[in-house]
Amino acid sequence: MTTRAALVWIILGTGLVCSTTPAMAQTYYPDYPVCIQITKWGGSYIDCSFTSIAQCKATASGLAAWCFANPYFAHHARSPHR
Repeated sequence: MTTRAALVWIILGTGLVCSTTPAMAQTYYPDYPVCIQITKWGGSYIDCSFTSIAQCKATASGLAAWCFANPYFAHHARSPHR
């Protein structure tokens, strides 16, 4: 194996190790219809604790963040009052 081939394998191996870090599982809280994704130095996180887009946008103001509908929102059916 030549020096150049060894260097290529070292670079490819290092890239493979760096790209296969374990991913964190993302959970969405199903009781609220709106989520925010906030991006900070070193990563981002999702918070699903908003009752409206307006409430979420107020929190997102001035941040690297955006609001979206919670894909796992559990619509609670209300029973009719008698």
